Amino acid sequence: MTTERAAKLEAALAAVEHKLVQSPDVLDLLFEKAQLLSLLGQDADAQAAYLAVLQRDQTHFGALTNLASLALSSGHRSAALTAYRQAAETHPNNPTALINYAGALLDDGNAGEARGFYEAALKIGPACAEAHQGLARALEALGDGEAAAPHWRAGFAGHNIVECPYRGRGTAPRVLLLVSVRSGNIPTHLILDDRMFAVTALYAEFYDAAKPLPEHDVLFNAIGDADLCGEGLAKAREIVSRSRAPLINPPERVVPTGRSENAKRLGHLDGVIAPKVETVFRNILVSPDGPAHLAQAGFEFPLLLRAPGFHTGRHFARVEHADDLASAARQMPGETVLAIQYLDAAGADGLARKYRVMFIDGRFYPVHMAASRDWKVHYVTSDMASRLDLRTEEEKFLNAMPEVLGRRTMAALTRIRDALGLDYGGVDFAVARDGSLLLFEANATMTILPPGPDPMWDYRRSAIARVLDAARQLVIDRAVLR
Repeated sequence: MTTERAAKLEAALAAVEHKLVQSPDVLDLLFEKAQLLSLLGQDADAQAAYLAVLQRDQTHFGALTNLASLALSSGHRSAALTAYRQAAETHPNNPTALINYAGALLDDGNAGEARGFYEAALKIGPACAEAHQGLARALEALGDGEAAAPHWRAGFAGHNIVECPYRGRGTAPRVLLLVSVRSGNIPTHLILDDRMFAVTALYAEFYDAAKPLPEHDVLFNAIGDADLCGEGLAKAREIVSRSRAPLINPPERVVPTGRSENAKRLGHLDGVIAPKVETVFRNILVSPDGPAHLAQAGFEFPLLLRAPGFHTGRHFARVEHADDLASAARQMPGETVLAIQYLDAAGADGLARKYRVMFIDGRFYPVHMAASRDWKVHYVTSDMASRLDLRTEEEKFLNAMPEVLGRRTMAALTRIRDALGLDYGGVDFAVARDGSLLLFEANATMTILPPGPDPMWDYRRSAIARVLDAARQLVIDRAVLR
């Protein structure tokens, strides 16, 4: 934002506030004040102003939508979902309300429910690009790639570049963000703060080589899921070849980070134990020959089945016995399934632990330690909220990672970081009793989730702030090289 524009916004805000002194309950003035505060990057004050609007009109569409957007940008997904839902319920004929709520549902893993709202939006506006984009993502998540195909084209052909408004002061690093139309992107909304960076997103699959690239100081390849985004990564390589700007996460370094290839190349590293991973056609697994096929490939039960391209435990199952294989495979979307050797990560206390460490510009940043009685460990479903002793254990990990993990595990982390060669990436793992690293996942798509507002999570806040600051500094430093 230029100094001139900031001055105009501040003058407009002063004028609105002067009018509010005389007419404190005029809804349009209250809403205009909230908008101006948001445009000036004063998010906390803008949030309070939008709430003031909603105290007078709980159905105010603009206040609900903008408040949800602010909540989402600060990592408060539950609050955003609530506001978007209220907007959709009170404005059922507004396609934007339906699309926003559907997007929040999809991000929350509710693809089936999201699909219905996208379809409702398309009945109101059949040519709405955003509704086609969302419906394609929902159908893909539901495993119906064939039905998604026409919606990818309708949603992104001619709509593949999105310029995000910059709300900061003065000049800012101009970031060209390469993303895939699918869901395998690095979550950058907490990193690329629109008060610090001027961001233009380019959906790589629909890149038009006949048009010049948007102006940029740094190119950030946010396409991170090699199993899901092969086409996007191929297109990203074309785009990168046309830019002279510094690059974060070259596509050729992301391509070999699929689960199967990672298991093969990282499992050979000293101190790393990686599971055997093979891609298998689903129709083989549902057939009577499925167990024999897996046995011939070297698998034993129990084993894990996972649909490629899905995260946070979605379409991920443990199969205890051969008799359970066909039923589990039928629940997986898509034509292929990853068969994964089961590595028992349970410690002496019976709890499975999963550590997440990010590496940003070569440095390590601990993000979390989660412990659970279930084999499938995810922070939000773990035992962390109910046990003070586990939170104390995590706090020590966040503050003294090398001491907690030990030399052997730290050395293994270093080898994984060097083998991947990513500017921004991370690894999920457990620690074996001999100090070896049990590899779960290592790629660019690791999510950095801020802790919830409850004071019991205060010990996590500085660690999360450090890793987000490091990611922002990475972008700033690369842009300076320009």
